[in-house]
Amino acid sequence: MSEEVEPGFVRVRLDLSYDGRDFSGWAKQRDGQRTVQGEIEDALRTVTRSPETYELTVAGRTDSGVHARGQVAHVDLPEGAWAEHREKLLRRLAGRLPHDVRVWRVEEAPAGFNARFAAIWRRYAYRVTDHPGGVDPLLRGHVLWHDWTLDVDAMNTAAKALLGEHDFAAYCKRREGATTIRTLQELRWERRPDGILEATVKADAFCHNMVRSLVGAMLFVGDGHRPADWPGKVLAAGVRDSAVHVVRPHGLTLEEVGYPADELLAARAVEARNKRTLPARGGGSAGCC
Repeated sequence: MSEEVEPGFVRVRLDLSYDGRDFSGWAKQRDGQRTVQGEIEDALRTVTRSPETYELTVAGRTDSGVHARGQVAHVDLPEGAWAEHREKLLRRLAGRLPHDVRVWRVEEAPAGFNARFAAIWRRYAYRVTDHPGGVDPLLRGHVLWHDWTLDVDAMNTAAKALLGEHDFAAYCKRREGATTIRTLQELRWERRPDGILEATVKADAFCHNMVRSLVGAMLFVGDGHRPADWPGKVLAAGVRDSAVHVVRPHGLTLEEVGYPADELLAARAVEARNKRTLPARGGGSAGCC
């Protein structure tokens, strides 16, 4: 299991952020497109003067164009390399990485830590403006313009039916062998003093396109195109609805990842790998992770 570090290696936790607009997502791709994982792994190889690439494991793979403020990853480094470079690694990475990705903390991870499987929640924010003049040019890479006035109260009413553990197949892009059962812990909207609407979306994990699909449904309620009970009905139907629009990625930011106390990390990682189903009343689905 990947919670067990190979002899002679040290597991290192990295806390990082990036502006996703010029990246083709987090994960390395075969065609050589620019990715966050690729940039950090290249930088690590360079600053540690390693002949090989040490692969990163991340808390949540973000799609092309999605940003992160509180992303977490881990990497297993040889004990010798860690001992030699640990004191200067952060500064050396800052000098090697491009300006649209930063590593803010590098430290030896506690026993049982796995950036992906030990996480107990991920929190995203999606930002939208309904100002008739559009988006502030200085925020255009992080805020979506919605050309209809939005009713925050209606959107929050609609959100209540989506909270809890459900099969979110209606709001996810299916992937072979993967479950769409998730526990949505928080979904709420607020209008900030500057007029920008900010959605807070927190869950134990997210399936592909889930946040952007939920936001798309909420916007349809907020602008009056659908009633407040419509997103809940879509969820209950359990199939993709062509009216659920997957909003553009640039308004989405991974804000924070939560982990349990150190002594619970290994147990959480095992739990997260277990096959997940819903009770019979929910029409559970099989899958892993």
